[in-house]
Amino acid sequence: MKRLLLVRYGEIALKGLNRNYFVDTLADNIRNALKYFPGVKTEKIQGRIALWGVDDENESEVIEKLKKVFGISKITRAVETDSDIEDIKEASLEVIKGLKGETFKVESRRGDKNFPLKSPEISSAVGEYILRNTDCFKVDVHHPDIVLGVEVRPKSYITFSDVPGEKGMPLGTGGSGGIMISGGIDSPVAAYLMAKRGMKMTGIHFHSYPFTSLDAQKKVERLGGKLAEYNNGFDLAMISLTDIQQQIISKCDDRYLTVILRRFMIRCAERFARENGIQMLVTGESLGQVASQTTDSIICTDAAADMPVLRPLIAMDKDEIIAIAQKIDTYSISIEPYEDCCTVFVPKHPQTHPVLEKVLAQEQRLECERLIDEAMAGVKLINIE
Repeated sequence: MKRLLLVRYGEIALKGLNRNYFVDTLADNIRNALKYFPGVKTEKIQGRIALWGVDDENESEVIEKLKKVFGISKITRAVETDSDIEDIKEASLEVIKGLKGETFKVESRRGDKNFPLKSPEISSAVGEYILRNTDCFKVDVHHPDIVLGVEVRPKSYITFSDVPGEKGMPLGTGGSGGIMISGGIDSPVAAYLMAKRGMKMTGIHFHSYPFTSLDAQKKVERLGGKLAEYNNGFDLAMISLTDIQQQIISKCDDRYLTVILRRFMIRCAERFARENGIQMLVTGESLGQVASQTTDSIICTDAAADMPVLRPLIAMDKDEIIAIAQKIDTYSISIEPYEDCCTVFVPKHPQTHPVLEKVLAQEQRLECERLIDEAMAGVKLINIE
């Protein structure tokens, strides 16, 4: 009888001929997440990924790492035994003796159709054996304290104590995206949600130093550290918009400052993305939340982009976004009171329904390409493990 963890995947199982690609990618991501546990080995078995060499001392930490690997639906503690009913009964008894509770049920699955007993018969035999050899357990098929699973395959597995995973798709199977990360609550949540769909994320942060502080930039790096746990590391590009903002303020109608600045951000982010093999841009915008997120403002902003701009939070309200931020442990960092480049020069009366033709007329007053070239020449790239 050997102890192990069984990693179960959900949505991947619905894939067709390319299922192996998704399973192999998930296995690679698991190995990377557990790279500091050299004794843990992975093995693909039928419909599962088995993890061997997880001992009592590191089991909790291994499970915490696995809970941040997208594509995993459940992490299940298990023991392996021979596919013989007597071995299965003995292993089940040994397992349940180590568990807390008074009531139990047995759920069996006969994956090996050559096994002489059917699933209900396996459950009955195992349950009867436990009752006969213990005096502290009772059967409760409706609300048991313990659910003991029996999976009969070429080898059999006695399973217990399911831990929910993050689900989603394995990181790397959904292409690559550049998240325009401000330091606020929304953009880290947007990055997390796209990573959950398998998109490898890279951060693009715009600052206005010295009008925004170095502490504000450090705050974004710490947010990147939280995202790195889900994203297999996190690269973060720092781009200064100081000269661009000063030019907009001095030469353009201040009502259009916000939308023009957003268009510059999109252009700079897209250039960085193309130079670094990133396929799409991602923002944390939610429709109607602020002046730059009205329908008209988004239309004007997207007109500056030639690559797709994804907005995974577009239909969420703030409470929903905050709940996710708290779950992924970015919320307390995001609410630290450091200004970003979008808040340091806020016009008194921003145009909430800009017309593209008028925005373009304002931009004619600026040397847009030169300003973008100069901003991109000073990009600083940070790699966060």
